[in-house]
Amino acid sequence: RYYDAQCDDARLTLAVVRDAHRHGALVANYAEVVGFETAAGRTRGVRLVDRAGDNAFSVRAHVTVNATGPWSDGLRRDGQTLLQRSKGAHVVVPRARVGHTEAVTFLSPVNGRVMFILPWGDLTYVGTTETEDGGTPDTIVADAEDVVYLLRSANAIFPDARLQPDDVVAAWAGLRPLVRPGTATAATAVSREHVILETPGLISIMGGKLTTYRVMAADTVDRVVTALHELDGRPIPPQAPTAQTPLLGGETDDLEAIAAEVEREGFAAGSARRLVHRYGSEAPAVARLAHGDARLAAPVADGANAIRAELIHAVRREMALRLTDLLIRRAHVFYEVPGHAVREADELAALVAPELGWDRTRAAAEAAAYRDEVERREAFRRHL
Repeated sequence: RYYDAQCDDARLTLAVVRDAHRHGALVANYAEVVGFETAAGRTRGVRLVDRAGDNAFSVRAHVTVNATGPWSDGLRRDGQTLLQRSKGAHVVVPRARVGHTEAVTFLSPVNGRVMFILPWGDLTYVGTTETEDGGTPDTIVADAEDVVYLLRSANAIFPDARLQPDDVVAAWAGLRPLVRPGTATAATAVSREHVILETPGLISIMGGKLTTYRVMAADTVDRVVTALHELDGRPIPPQAPTAQTPLLGGETDDLEAIAAEVEREGFAAGSARRLVHRYGSEAPAVARLAHGDARLAAPVADGANAIRAELIHAVRREMALRLTDLLIRRAHVFYEVPGHAVREADELAALVAPELGWDRTRAAAEAAAYRDEVERREAFRRHL
């Protein structure tokens, strides 16, 4: 048995970004760094391309932080390869097929790797793999070999499940940005710890993992304030209280009171708990959107738990700019709904079009782009 918290990594990232904005940071979505501004051997800022509007511009800074995970080596362009990128793939299957009530950790009978079978509502996550991968982070997907390995491993531990490729609701993969020791060759031998590399004007945080993200950030910011102090003598501020500061949505631990408020907006108890589980203290704001517009109380797609009010909330409060943002990285419909809401893509694009200023041509293009992304992520099925 494995006792741990559950974390929605995309929503955690959004909460951190939004909380930074609340504390005065300027934040930008779809702003790609394409190079550094340099002068006299020192980094002076970055060159950016706005991928939402195709505008190019620069941002100047006394100190620039490179916190780009598996993209870090490519961005630095100093000839050093500090990272060994390790691919990790997962599959999602109906939880009823597995029949577990708790998280389970085990050694895969296939190759002895540590694996996990994790409950997530009505679904089960099976993962993970660990293989070296030289592909670009933007194009990493789970392939047929990953899926077969995960299903074989799960079936060995839960033989009554008899999981087959058709049982896979969704699959995904990512890259771990592992710090490369000089003699390590296997991905499993590489450190999960982080290192900070500093050159004039540029601080790169390399490696690390989700569970230590706040410590990584604190270490990096400490280096930033020290560098600024050395530059112009500005005082070093007291240590930030981020270890005790709740993120947006986590301002209270009285979840029953929040659920009761959602229920007063007309939601059944189970639906209210789901909204609270996903949005915390912001759940009533989502519920009020649905209460004020019956269209928004409907499910995003056939078989989805997410409701359409969540899409509007994501546009207004969570920096969503594309249909792929909404269905993959905000409402998670791609991962949770067989069919991935492909049939509803045009209707959903039309729903959010007024919020994002899309005309019919742009809405149709967004729906088409989402279908293309689903096809790319589902390509493994053609090779099973």
